[in-house]
Amino acid sequence: MQLIDTHVHINFDVFQSDIQAVCDRWRSAGVARLIHSCVTPDEFASIQALADRFPELYFAVGLHPLDANEWQSDTQDRIRYLAASDPKVVAIGEMGLDFYKAQNQDHQKFVFTSQLQIAQELNKPVIIHCRDAALVMAELLRDFWESSGSVRGVMHCWGGTPEETQWFLDLGLYVSISGIVTFKNAHQVQASAKMIACDRLLIETDCPFLAPVPKRGKRNEPAYVRYVAEEVARLRNVTLETLAEQTTKNAEELFGLRSSASQVPDN
Repeated sequence: MQLIDTHVHINFDVFQSDIQAVCDRWRSAGVARLIHSCVTPDEFASIQALADRFPELYFAVGLHPLDANEWQSDTQDRIRYLAASDPKVVAIGEMGLDFYKAQNQDHQKFVFTSQLQIAQELNKPVIIHCRDAALVMAELLRDFWESSGSVRGVMHCWGGTPEETQWFLDLGLYVSISGIVTFKNAHQVQASAKMIACDRLLIETDCPFLAPVPKRGKRNEPAYVRYVAEEVARLRNVTLETLAEQTTKNAEELFGLRSSASQVPDN
């Protein structure tokens, strides 16, 4: 059985001292591939170094909405160039809208749309962050789809209602469930996890954040995606093996990864 963690941040300082041990644990847990997200293009070199070190690690490049004010006149060209510079770049992002306490909503929308354009030009999927902005996000994507054509992608670490979830499924997007699904009071995430079409479902850790039960309150890491998979399988009344097979296939298709028949490296 193999799993794919579709959203990690293992370049953060909290992993510096024991990254090889973290890798050993994800391999032992059956995590065959990982998608490393990107907060700002300034991270590119550090993420690329990890992708070179760990063959199963693929990555994205983009600008997070909470860093939208860092957008410069050359940022779009920079992201485009970096995304085309390494074959292990499989997505643009993470990007999106975060309206929690935000004062720059219009600028976030501009930055997000600019990155959608890059993804479309390069035919790469997008990793979408959406917090307190589901309605605006859905409307923006519909407008972009109508004016410029659709883009493949995933709503990452999804926390919306089933109704909101359906908006994004209707737009052709995948939806990724994180460790939040294991939290006792995460009722709307659990409800969404039950109703996502089986061919649009992904799982992730978003590590080092949001460690699932029974690791809640600790540093999250890729090996813990197994706890996410176990809870989603329970909610959907399928076996863990079935859930793993389907989400692995979905991740392979969205990100253009090698078949899960490939072997995880021993070291």
